[in-house]
Amino acid sequence: MGPHPAVAAIRLAVRRVLHDILTAHPPLPVGAPHAPLQVPPYDSDPGPRPRTGGRPLPPLVFVACSGGADSMALASALAFEAPKLGVRAGGITVDHGLQPGSDARADEVAQRLRELGLDPVEAVPVTVGRGAGPEAAARDARYTALDAAAERHGAAAILLGHTRDDQAETVLLGLARGSGIRSLSGMAAVSGAGGRYRRPFLQLDRQTARKACLVQSLPVWDDPHNTDPAYTRSRLRHEGLPALEKALGKGVVEALARTAQLSRDDADALDTWARQAADSVRDATGLLECAKLYALPPAVRRRVLRRAAIDAGAPAGSLFARHIEEVDRLITGWRGQGAINLPGKVVARRQGGRLVIRQG
Repeated sequence: MGPHPAVAAIRLAVRRVLHDILTAHPPLPVGAPHAPLQVPPYDSDPGPRPRTGGRPLPPLVFVACSGGADSMALASALAFEAPKLGVRAGGITVDHGLQPGSDARADEVAQRLRELGLDPVEAVPVTVGRGAGPEAAARDARYTALDAAAERHGAAAILLGHTRDDQAETVLLGLARGSGIRSLSGMAAVSGAGGRYRRPFLQLDRQTARKACLVQSLPVWDDPHNTDPAYTRSRLRHEGLPALEKALGKGVVEALARTAQLSRDDADALDTWARQAADSVRDATGLLECAKLYALPPAVRRRVLRRAAIDAGAPAGSLFARHIEEVDRLITGWRGQGAINLPGKVVARRQGGRLVIRQG
């Protein structure tokens, strides 16, 4: 008798991703040129180092685990599938320090990961800033810690437990902000530097992950922030999406996730077009020519302008659609208006038929 259907589904999703990782990061003979780190550096003594006996060193894959149902299901599937494929599997849990006892809870999660057979395992404390709102600040701190851990251990990839439900919420949040098609494309299955982050569960719903934990008797911690109405995503999860399903019928989550994939395909195509067009709209000195920019389709032109602003020093995370629209009016609605101030002390102005974007 095979595993429960929910367990089989999560294992299959992880197995497919591990195959992709092995294709991108095949084991290299010890001592081969340009091989990854043979023995990852450690900040403290984690116990025995990996031994290869002269055999190729397999890639290391981490799972980022909060202790919730999604990430615990992911950790269990990684622990089951990795040895079968010859992949080293480890775990990371991040202590955001936002709740009393969070350090002890992180240690508990780390111990659960070790009991699953993952090694190395780290519980990493972070300091969450306040600049971009609590949810964004916590996310930034978390990814900074995950990136650092991957570099520290020479990990090939980090698996994240985002589900189809998370994807639907992300699309709705982007829609509510009035964002463009890139925001509506949600989370990518592969993202980060060198494709570091992998999301195996984007085609699986949250209930499948929770059921997999239940039938395997995996302990699960439900973060109270996930039900706190002070957080936008929590309100959307517990009020917004149920209201949509009540009004429109079942299938809203699946439709939003499908919208994300279609939007991503379109956004990728437009980004490629914009990269190809960027050089053709510059003069011999590298300045953008307004007449050539005007001839581009708006979606392509705005991508060229956004990239030019970022290259000039504007922080990508602070550069919003309204900023690009103002710069775009220097091309499409020129009435002699003055310079446009952008984040990062970047200034865009029109001079002699050219668009000049630079700091200061």
